[in-house]
Amino acid sequence: MANNKQPNSKMCFVCGLENPQGLKLHIYQIKSGVIETTYTAPDHFQGYPGVLHGGIVATILDEISGRAHMGDPSKPRFMYTGKMEVKYRKNVPIGVPLKIIGRAGKVRKRTAEGWAGVYHPDGTLLAEATTLLFNVPDEMLASTNLDALGWKVYPD
Repeated sequence: MANNKQPNSKMCFVCGLENPQGLKLHIYQIKSGVIETTYTAPDHFQGYPGVLHGGIVATILDEISGRAHMGDPSKPRFMYTGKMEVKYRKNVPIGVPLKIIGRAGKVRKRTAEGWAGVYHPDGTLLAEATTLLFNVPDEMLASTNLDALGWKVYPD
């Protein structure tokens, strides 16, 4: 399973392609349980001058750690975060192509653990998070129209 693109949606803040304020990340599963994306943060997401706001960093880590468990696009495992610990190791710059990696951790029937990291182009780990994830309840999934959300793999 090399470089399989994961679905995007219309309005999700992280992956929604029609969200005018969103990040519009394109996420790829590079092997089972490992995903990656790249992102160059614009000026309007900075906290301190030249530095990506920590809340945006945490948002990216949250999404990517959970997406590592998504698996088969025809039957994705949707999860939400119950607990997340973020370690900000260095300032995350804006205007620089960042590499973000997610890895699936321990898997249980209703829960899973995840990890995600944001890397500088020189390979330095800038921020990372570990997460405890919970399955989205079956009744919520059953009432969700994924087609209406625009949930599909879009061409690059």
